[in-house]
Amino acid sequence: MIASGSIWQRFDYLLFSVSLLLILFGILMIGSATQDAIDPTLIARVPDQIRFALLGLMLMAGLSLLDYRLLAGLHLWLYLLMLSLLVMVFYFGVEGVAGAQRWINIGIRIQPSEVAKLLIIITLGHLLARRYQRIGHLPNIVLSLLHIGLPAALILIQPDLGMVTVLMAIWFTMIWGAGLPLRYLVTFMLILSLLGGVVLLQAFNVIEGPLERYQVQRISLFVDPTSDEDAYFNINQALISVGSGGLLGKGYLVGTQNKGRFLRVRHTDFIFSVIAEEFGFIGSLVTLGLIGIVLMRILRGARLAVDAFGSLLCYGVAAFIFFQTVTSIGMNLALMPVTGLTLPFISSGGTSLLSTMAGIGLTQSVIARRRRVS
Repeated sequence: MIASGSIWQRFDYLLFSVSLLLILFGILMIGSATQDAIDPTLIARVPDQIRFALLGLMLMAGLSLLDYRLLAGLHLWLYLLMLSLLVMVFYFGVEGVAGAQRWINIGIRIQPSEVAKLLIIITLGHLLARRYQRIGHLPNIVLSLLHIGLPAALILIQPDLGMVTVLMAIWFTMIWGAGLPLRYLVTFMLILSLLGGVVLLQAFNVIEGPLERYQVQRISLFVDPTSDEDAYFNINQALISVGSGGLLGKGYLVGTQNKGRFLRVRHTDFIFSVIAEEFGFIGSLVTLGLIGIVLMRILRGARLAVDAFGSLLCYGVAAFIFFQTVTSIGMNLALMPVTGLTLPFISSGGTSLLSTMAGIGLTQSVIARRRRVS
């Protein structure tokens, strides 16, 4: 064990500072996106985000003090907890937009799939760390897929295809970090391409598939924007917001697409468009740069970790932050289908913010117990 004083001496204060800056910026942007709101749920977005930010900071500090290696001994219980939370959604879940049932209320409203995202990093990291010297053996690959496949199936049924893609990105990154040979990675990329082809065939009503109707519409809309002009309206508004921001933006609280409420779900899915409109290309670039610093510090933690488990934890956290950032910004720029994934640190969403800060806490725990060379 390392004394708590030594932990704070080895704490990555740059990672903490940039994460905190992004959270504060996110609160400001949520405030802009919900200005003059009359809907009580929108009015509550800023105070809710502040409360979850404070909880997230405490969670991050607690996980930083906790030796991450102790979590390896709890891997079975954490996996069962994850499955239990996901099953609870079907019995006690709150139904949201498009019939998706993703939240439960346990005093506070949480999204179990966001909790699962973090727990799968811990449990999959333990599984791969124990087998990384034989990771190229087919039984180990199949076992890792089964490990992530069960929670992914429960999340897909909710339905939440976006979170399933996040879990797959986490799996792909972590098994690559564990040393899976390149030939297997290429094979999996080909399989994913085939699955993508099946999804496109369903989107164009060539075959029947497992996706919900609204998911099919989002993919169809991405491929052919003229297929549903009403659904394309918000994507078009997002593009107008981004383009009208210019180099330096229109200024905080004065974005016309945002303030005029032309842009829908601007506090969550399309918050990047609000950033681009109000702070322009430079503001958008700075936001991406700050998230880039977070990712570099996490990957530095993976490089300096004392064991494979610590490295894999960092890889998993970096994977979901990177993938969600790319996907969120991509759908704001009409470069990717709308998935509903949040922009880490910034978008409104309590459980999402908690899972992100918990991921930073796990990374800090690994960094605090790093090898002495830097």
